[in-house]
Amino acid sequence: SVGVIGAGTMGGGITMNFLNAGIPVKILEMKQEALDRGIATIRKNYEAQVKKGKLKADKYEQRMALLSTTLGYDDLKDADLIIEAVFEELGVKEKVFKELDRVAKPGAILASNTSTLDVDRIAAFTQRPQDVVGMHFFSPANVMKLLEVVRGKHTAKDVLATVMGVAKKIKKTAVVSGVCDGFIGNRMIEQYSRQAGFLLDEGATPQQVDRAIEKFGFAMGPFRMGDLAGNDIGWAIRKRRAVEHPDMKYSRTADKLCELGRFGQKTGAGWYDYQAGKRDAIPSELVDKMIEDHRKELGITPRKISDEEIVQRLVYALVNEGAHILEDGIASKSGDIDMVYLTGYGFPIWRGGPMHYANQVGLFNVAEAMKRFAKNPRDDAAFWQPAPLIRKLVAEGRQFG
Repeated sequence: SVGVIGAGTMGGGITMNFLNAGIPVKILEMKQEALDRGIATIRKNYEAQVKKGKLKADKYEQRMALLSTTLGYDDLKDADLIIEAVFEELGVKEKVFKELDRVAKPGAILASNTSTLDVDRIAAFTQRPQDVVGMHFFSPANVMKLLEVVRGKHTAKDVLATVMGVAKKIKKTAVVSGVCDGFIGNRMIEQYSRQAGFLLDEGATPQQVDRAIEKFGFAMGPFRMGDLAGNDIGWAIRKRRAVEHPDMKYSRTADKLCELGRFGQKTGAGWYDYQAGKRDAIPSELVDKMIEDHRKELGITPRKISDEEIVQRLVYALVNEGAHILEDGIASKSGDIDMVYLTGYGFPIWRGGPMHYANQVGLFNVAEAMKRFAKNPRDDAAFWQPAPLIRKLVAEGRQFG
């Protein structure tokens, strides 16, 4: 039996995975209204499936019968696995895990759905760090296949094995990651997004960048993706970076966008404009002017940028950071990184994932392109030094994997 803390978008989506697999779930919230809202959303999702003929009415009833709710932590005392899906802030997680440590039965698995926070610090809020693990579901959690299972410094082997088994049962593709900022997927996507920002400074438009990478085969480009996820999420991460890594270089365009309150689809305006009830991304004159004004401020004369350069800078940024992740032992093999990108980030399946694609292009060619990008004064030269692992593989005539 499973306990889920938080009945928001994430908590509700996570819950549905277990109900679909016939596993009873108890959702905990602080207020009855929040519970009612969450349950209504789960019902709405299932009713849409029934309407489309994807789910039989009796199955829908069976699933809902497995769901119960509570406003008190003590009601989670019998759960075998408890997953928190609360606000992405360490102070909030601390309160939750101290309560879980108090009420959960011995041997219960305590999981955090954090997407970037330090799982070891979260585990330290309990007297049982061996039972704490990260289960990073991707949004919408009832649709996306990927589950990053984050192994903490103290996570016990049986806990890791159990979570990997449970992932199969709820039909997820589970990939084990070590503890670092952003784990595998988000640590790499940050470098990809940074390159997208530099390309705007140098002369590209959001539409051109998105079109080029979508033509390469991505489900959506970085700017459409930002609008869908919410640009304020990246903004919060950059503010945290400014304190922790003041030397990290970014284009200022994304911050300027957020200062205008353009957080994406949820506000009807982001990198693109949106019409109510539609998801079509409409190019925005206001955003184009903001980018032009920003270039003038920096004294940059825009240049013509080829689609080939856009694709190489975005994809090779993933590859270089992926190589660092392998060196750091965060991922145990390059195929794990490829699975993360194929199942969680819309990387074109027929290209096999970023690391596999780099093998096909030839690591020598990838490294030469990186050295070329390092000479661009508007880019981040330090980032484009090919990772030691890439240099080693090139020297030995070998590949990832």
